[in-house]
Amino acid sequence: FSILSRVHSDRNVYPSAGVLFVHVLEREYFKGEFPPYPKPGEISNDPITFNTNLMGYPDRPGWLRYIQRTPYSDGVLYGSPTVENVGKPTIIEITAYNRRTFETARHNLIINIMSAEDFPLPYQAEFFIRNMNVEEMLASEVLGDFLGAVKNVWQPERLNAINITSALDRGGRVPLPINDMKEGVYVMVGADVPFSSCLREVENPQNQLRCSQEMEPVITCDKKFRTQFHIDWCKISLVDNTKQVSTFQEVIRGEGILPDGGEYKPPSDTLKSRDYYSDFLITLAVPSAIALVLFLILAYIMCCRREGVEKRNMQTPDIQLVHHSAIQKSTKELRDMSKNREIAWPLSTLPVFHPVTGEIVPPLHTDSYDNTSMPLMQTQQ
Repeated sequence: FSILSRVHSDRNVYPSAGVLFVHVLEREYFKGEFPPYPKPGEISNDPITFNTNLMGYPDRPGWLRYIQRTPYSDGVLYGSPTVENVGKPTIIEITAYNRRTFETARHNLIINIMSAEDFPLPYQAEFFIRNMNVEEMLASEVLGDFLGAVKNVWQPERLNAINITSALDRGGRVPLPINDMKEGVYVMVGADVPFSSCLREVENPQNQLRCSQEMEPVITCDKKFRTQFHIDWCKISLVDNTKQVSTFQEVIRGEGILPDGGEYKPPSDTLKSRDYYSDFLITLAVPSAIALVLFLILAYIMCCRREGVEKRNMQTPDIQLVHHSAIQKSTKELRDMSKNREIAWPLSTLPVFHPVTGEIVPPLHTDSYDNTSMPLMQTQQ
């Protein structure tokens, strides 16, 4: 169902078009390319990363992906070759970087894509597995277990893994680092027989309603996957290529001669001068004139139409003016009377003898103090 190869110097591999291709870049192989640790007998565990690109180009082909989770894990090249590249050797340059010594080692991987006789398989199903990451699903034993479970519920004569895609490449979100959550992976498989009744159960109206309400649909064959793979049945995609109508339309080619549209007349090289005086009047002069008129009207209303105090008094009844004058006079008298509160206290209210020593307390005011406004009760001195 897939071609699994290990990394070697200038290795030739022969994947088939439309079949999943997996190539593992093992760190153990590249450790021999770098010098060992200074201490003899010490186990080497250098962090090694890989860079892969098409020879002569900065990136890989569109159908080929690469993943390496950490510098201490192996790298994996995977993808599904296309028919357009059949017969054309694809040379991938693999550069290994030792993050401890900053040394590099380069190898070439020559991919010779072969044509498959039964490609493309007419019936294709894509599953979304929630409890797997892409590098875990690419392992041969895990992918074999999944294809075995699919074969039990589908019963095809030929079953191939077509492609594997991480959920992050489909717009998925990075999971939280809690409870060992996985990012999820899409696995597309193809077969040569129609879909089984178990796979068709997703299209039932009851299951479609449950999916619209974000509930798990009821699938009878889910127990055959549940022990190892948690499949989101609401995201399964079933494609029947035998029922697809071809949208290809034959292109009718003409003689290649455009119809005669007359003699071509290019525009004149000289441009006519344009008078912007009228535009100036419309955009600046007219709004300014309107604003000036409004300002004059407002100034006339505010300054020239004031009545004044005399006209107000003439229009006010005499009795009201008398009351107003009396109120003002009373207010002024009250204010004058409030100023008298600031005079000194009379001597009759002050102590004569010191409360502790019994001595006579001297007067608070000097002889030059004006005491005409004080009460005549100073005989206590």
